[in-house]
Amino acid sequence: MINPADTAFMLISTALVMFMTPGLALFYAGMVRSKNVLATIMQSFICLGLVSIAWVILGYTLSFGSDLGSLIGGLDYLFLNGVGIAPASKEATIPHLLFCAFQLMFAIITPALITGTFAERMKFSAFLIFVTLWTLLVYAPVCHWVWGGGWLGSLGALDFAGGTVIHINSGAAAVAAALIIGPRKGYRREVFHPHNLPMTVLGGAILWFGWFGFNAGSALAANGTASLAFFNTQIASGAALLSWIMAERLLSGKPTTLGAVSGAVAGLVAITPGAGFVTPIYAVAIGLVGGFLCYLAVLAKVRLGYDDSLDVVAVHGIGGLWGAIGTGLFASVGARGLFFGNPAQLFVQLLGALVTIGFSLVMTSIILKALKATVGLRVDEEHEIQGLDLSLHNETGYNI
Repeated sequence: MINPADTAFMLISTALVMFMTPGLALFYAGMVRSKNVLATIMQSFICLGLVSIAWVILGYTLSFGSDLGSLIGGLDYLFLNGVGIAPASKEATIPHLLFCAFQLMFAIITPALITGTFAERMKFSAFLIFVTLWTLLVYAPVCHWVWGGGWLGSLGALDFAGGTVIHINSGAAAVAAALIIGPRKGYRREVFHPHNLPMTVLGGAILWFGWFGFNAGSALAANGTASLAFFNTQIASGAALLSWIMAERLLSGKPTTLGAVSGAVAGLVAITPGAGFVTPIYAVAIGLVGGFLCYLAVLAKVRLGYDDSLDVVAVHGIGGLWGAIGTGLFASVGARGLFFGNPAQLFVQLLGALVTIGFSLVMTSIILKALKATVGLRVDEEHEIQGLDLSLHNETGYNI
């Protein structure tokens, strides 16, 4: 039967997760140059429409339809056939359509995360095709493996709110995108300063706010597990914020505002897979380590020489990977990790992470190379120099 309290809680959580994508748009837009602010916002904002339609037609059924060989969902829910206001099962306490809506918000923000890698240089037409194909061919299978009855879930992989499905998946895709699309013009010869850090802080604050729906809502009920996930979300993010700026102070000389907000997001990413599985003291540990590791990954990007414009690999890829490992180490609520007598859990977590990385890298590369050979991936040099706001959308973010 439908539980009114659970339903109200999930309606609010779903709205909070939806709000994260506009927050991400502002978070990213503040870090690019002013000539690309609107194009960067557009890449996230358009996902709200594009992925919604793809999800209704095919995405939801590929993710949560009846299991086909533990690899993909069947076509039971094609065009949302049979997805209505009744619960999806005897155990469910919310309408099936509400569960579908909650999962849709996850599907929307995941390809939006990848946009930070190729900010300031990708063609909008190619981007639209990429998001559609990536959602159906990469996101949906991994979602099914973990949450939809597929093989990783059957093995016991723990991913409370998307460390593997969302962050490792998008981080691996970002690696492929950075390598195939190539660096921005002038990369490593010019300094690309963020044009509006207050905008980035506002976007980061919206992400933090929405993340409570992201993590606590993944309990799918207004219960103790949701409370644990809610609290862990706050303290892990706070811990990572502090460890990032402390690492910045030690290794670079001064703590920065960009470092503080980046550290907070890194902590949110790191705690996502274990939010409902670890106790608060271990959530703090996951956050502290996550902030430090993600900052080191940002420094490593400079040495490795690839142009991940807004550090998607460092924050989401490395943060998600550490979160999956940390869950395998510290899980003690509803499941047990290595430190609580179950070393096999760490192995399953590593297996899920590595397979997801490999799958996402290969599939994303295939999609991008196909687009490169057909419609092309990048704007031409003249348009890149002019800025994507004018060259792609015929508008400017500021008229000063």
